[in-house]
Amino acid sequence: MRATVKMPRVGETAEVVVILEWFVIPGTSVSEGDPMLKVETDKVTVDVPVPVSGTFVEALVDVDDEVEVGAPICVIETSTA
Repeated sequence: MRATVKMPRVGETAEVVVILEWFVIPGTSVSEGDPMLKVETDKVTVDVPVPVSGTFVEALVDVDDEVEVGAPICVIETSTA
């Protein structure tokens, strides 16, 4: 089953983040809780963890993109139905 991952809230007030770096590439096996990407708000830089184990399929946003909280950021193929 494919899961579309949405940008989680990473700060109390931040509604938009900037993508600084992806730590995974398509085809990579990922485990829940592992660092997936680094983002920056107006106040902090934060590593966003993988929300579900599986295979990283596709990044939907690129480095330097501004992304709103709740926007789709990637697709992960999970083994659960």
